[in-house]
Amino acid sequence: MNGGVAPGSDGKLRCPWGLSTDDYVTYHDEEWGRPVHGDDALFERLCLEAFQSGLSWITILRRREGFRVAFDGFKIASVAEFTDADEERLLADAGIIRNRAKIKATLANARVLAGWSPGELDTLIWSYAPDPAVRLAPRTIADVPAVTDESTALAKDLKKRGLRFIGPTTAYALMQACGLVDDHLRDCFARRASA
Repeated sequence: MNGGVAPGSDGKLRCPWGLSTDDYVTYHDEEWGRPVHGDDALFERLCLEAFQSGLSWITILRRREGFRVAFDGFKIASVAEFTDADEERLLADAGIIRNRAKIKATLANARVLAGWSPGELDTLIWSYAPDPAVRLAPRTIADVPAVTDESTALAKDLKKRGLRFIGPTTAYALMQACGLVDDHLRDCFARRASA
């Protein structure tokens, strides 16, 4: 495989990463790269990208419902009220990734974001979306960056505002997942569908 699109069992051309499991096919086809708005929805994606750091995305994707239950649907106001007892409960929860630093960062980030105005997280994140008219559609996986100037600036801004466990690579993965950039390959059916 040259890193370009590949046909799925249904004959549709997809980004090659989206073909390895049924979970990936669904995520690729229905969610990845589609615009996500709303503070709680973006908080969820920010948290999941942080939990993914150092792991395969499929690990997070398959535990996503467990995360949603454990973190009360990623409602910022609710997670901001979690106590030390909640932290211990999360560390014992086999339905999520039990990493103390990532759990602590999630709770700390919720407490920071609870002090923001409604819509502020959405507005801030989307302010870093590059102009799609000046971005060429990637032809192969090799054309897709891991970090961009925008993701570096977004990570720096979020850190400056007190958020933790967010670097340029995590910020770019967030931008891809939430549709700030469309990194579906040029000939991928999902790119054409979202254009």
